[in-house]
Amino acid sequence: MSKSYLEITQRISDNMKGLRTNISGTMQGFSAMAKAATEDGVLDKKTKELIALAIGVSTRCDGCIGFHVKALVGLGATKEEIEETLAMAIYMGGGPSLMYAADAMLAFEQFSE
Repeated sequence: MSKSYLEITQRISDNMKGLRTNISGTMQGFSAMAKAATEDGVLDKKTKELIALAIGVSTRCDGCIGFHVKALVGLGATKEEIEETLAMAIYMGGGPSLMYAADAMLAFEQFSE
């Protein structure tokens, strides 16, 4: 059974609606932190999203992989850029990262369609 990163990200987004209501301060704070961390600076937004993808792979987070690959596709990241990022994640995280790197390529294919 293959993962659907479109479904994973949609399910997480749907499930976060209650959190936005019930812990609105935390969610607003997280959103502000994400915005500040990802805006262009010395590193551009795409580079920062590539870093986030590598961290998502190394921590084995399907939602992280889905959301960051989706953002990278929107930012025009190439398959080769994704693959080089995944090579670094595999190098740093070993076998478990290799398994999630393969899933990240599946996410790239799904969001690129």
